Amino acid sequence: MNKFSGILICTDLDGTLYRRDKTISEENLEAIEYFKSRGGYFTFITGRMPSLSKDVYTKINPNVPFGCINGSAIYDHRQEKYLMQIPLDSDVHDLIEHVEKNIASVGIQVTTFNDIYICRDNPSMERFRRTTGCPYEFRHYRDIKEPLGKILFSEENDDNIKLLSELLHSHPLSEKFDFTRSSRTLFEILPKDVHKGSGLIRLAELLKVDVNRTIAIGDYENDIPMLRTAKLAVAVSNACEAAKKEADIITVSNEEHAIKKIIDDIDSGKIVI
Repeated sequence: MNKFSGILICTDLDGTLYRRDKTISEENLEAIEYFKSRGGYFTFITGRMPSLSKDVYTKINPNVPFGCINGSAIYDHRQEKYLMQIPLDSDVHDLIEHVEKNIASVGIQVTTFNDIYICRDNPSMERFRRTTGCPYEFRHYRDIKEPLGKILFSEENDDNIKLLSELLHSHPLSEKFDFTRSSRTLFEILPKDVHKGSGLIRLAELLKVDVNRTIAIGDYENDIPMLRTAKLAVAVSNACEAAKKEADIITVSNEEHAIKKIIDDIDSGKIVI
């Protein structure tokens, strides 16, 4: 019986699907398989590029494409190809330079649709690389010839993250871009009107799913556009306060099989979508 037919669930990864130790619980995996087997669409939208998402899409085997690079691309893992890419405007170089000159401690990383480049390293960026295990090259941002997907800044000092945000938002070219804080130490530049919410819309259009049949699950500020876009917004209990304020439902934490809980609640009729 296809009791979940026409329902699209899009989840965040870190802090939502993933536990603190970067694993996915068997309970979540079994619930995802159950949801898919009865007609539901299950996928994720992540800040990662596809090559850094292989571990998760191999494990959960989403039955539809997924959003990556915080919504600037849609990738079909079954065909191993991008279905959509939205690159940054080349004026982004001026914003990077503005930050580079004004905050000496900030780490700078450029993500293209296939590669990662470290333009300025720092301890926070080094820890981030170690956690994600991403391959990279050192290169100046103006020497990168590929289309740019996003710019990621890394900084441990919260005051410097706030200064970084102010510098970017006040720049004369700021209206050509979107900005998001993706974790306590990470801040990103994205193409204009590109975010996890726009990624969810594009996935729904691709699948011909009514947006009123969509569920988004997340935990941090960069998930907020996705929470605002979906018909049902779910924050895990470990989410930041800003994400919780956008949620229709606050469920259990990422350590307590949050995805299973949501699917169980749909199955039982506690959640109607």
